[in-house]
Amino acid sequence: MFERYAIFYTPTGELADFGAAWLGWNGALGCVMPHLDIKDIDVATLTRTPRKYGLHGTLKAPFRLDQDIDQSQLESAAAAFAMCHKAFVIGELELRHENGFVALRPVGQTSKLQDLAAEAVKEFDLYRAPLSDADIARRRKSRLSARQDQQLLDWGYPFVFDDFHFHLTLTGRVSADQASKVISALKPRLDPVVTVPFDIDAITLMGQDESGMFHQIHRYTLTG
Repeated sequence: MFERYAIFYTPTGELADFGAAWLGWNGALGCVMPHLDIKDIDVATLTRTPRKYGLHGTLKAPFRLDQDIDQSQLESAAAAFAMCHKAFVIGELELRHENGFVALRPVGQTSKLQDLAAEAVKEFDLYRAPLSDADIARRRKSRLSARQDQQLLDWGYPFVFDDFHFHLTLTGRVSADQASKVISALKPRLDPVVTVPFDIDAITLMGQDESGMFHQIHRYTLTG
């Protein structure tokens, strides 16, 4: 059993290899990786915050299992969810500095991606334990809107539905100057991989261990 669980989109192939080397963590294998050596960039420091998650896009944010649910039930639910949804293509991704951090984000958000995330939020909420008062207080430090605050209470996470914006996080909070350096350094490495139609082909059930690191439990292909 893990301490928390999540439903992510996780890439495979070249992008996954890059993400593991950049962040220093391979969630699919559950192992630490040596960081990329990039001149004048302290990769280890820049990636300290997102490292534990691995390269991912959140669909259902990390949650604790309800006391009456076990991991096998969650695995069955993830498999069933994947069987009910088809893979689809979104446009290319691009490096952007938004909300204080650098991430790969879709050039244009798609309704199919929004719908998949919304359905994941609702479906897997059946397995989530209620938030503790401490969890709620911690989230409220982020200056949530009234709608986001209500979503936190209803769904365990504030940034869902109309407040959901798909992204693959690459850094913690960085200044505009730091972000510019990171984007300039990474763009030549990533453009060949992400400037093509991007497949959302699976969901990944992840588990967080006692040290805080997220491990792939299973990647379920969308076969709907």
